[in-house]
Order: sequence, then C-alpha cells, then structure tokens
Amino acid sequence: MGVAGDRTSESASATRQIDAIIRETDGWRGRTLSQLRSSILRADPRAIEEVKWKKPSNPRGVPVWSHDGTICIGNVLKSAVRLTFPKGARIKDPTRLFNARLDSGAVRAIDVREGDLVDEAALRSLILDAVRLNAAGKARP
Repeated sequence: MGVAGDRTSESASATRQIDAIIRETDGWRGRTLSQLRSSILRADPRAIEEVKWKKPSNPRGVPVWSHDGTICIGNVLKSAVRLTFPKGARIKDPTRLFNARLDSGAVRAIDVREGDLVDEAALRSLILDAVRLNAAGKARP
C-alpha cells in the first residue's frame, strides 16, 4: 500500500464508487442502500468504505464497510437490499434484526425489502458489536 496518503485516496475513490452504485440503483433499493450506508457511518464514523468483488456480471463491485476487518457488506438483490455481517453468528441480536442467512454457522444478514423500516438503534448495536469482534481478533497475537 505504500504511504499513508494512499489509504486516504483509496477510501475517497471507494466513496465515489459507492456514490455511483447508489445513483445507478433504481428506486427504493438505491434509497435503501443510501440510508443503510448513512446508518453504518453514523454508528462508526471511523468505518472505511471499500468496493470489492468486481467481476463481469457485477462490474461496479460490492460496497463493504470495515474497521479492523469487515463490518458488513451491502448487496443489492432483486427484491431486497442485504447487509451481510461475516461474523454475524457471534453478534448478539436481541431485537432479531437478522432475518437472512440464519442457518449459517458464521454469517448473518439483514434483508431490507421495499417499505421496511430498519431499527437504527438495533443496527447501530450490531455494527458496534462487529467492530468490537474485529478489534478483539486483531488484538490476539
């Protein structure tokens, strides 16, 4: 990666790419992805935006938010916007915001469908727990 300034320019580039993904995503799904993004960044202002997994079938890539590791991944699906938490099975979810990938041993996800309202306080809790798990894993030798 080189000098510290590289990370800042990479982050700015990813932010512009996510802006474009949101702009190019029609209707409620674009608005929902934008709202989820805002919630993530309010919960963890130090989160880094990235775009990963560009391929011919998805040349724009996939928005990813990280802090000492991946917090969550945003996917625009046909009938939902999905936030996937790679360590979701280890995150406490007392309000049962997770509603997808519940059979996975590691991953949990939230599918937000048209008209759904997301409990921002519950989402904030999930995000902060994901950050804590990442930090704990990084602290191990």
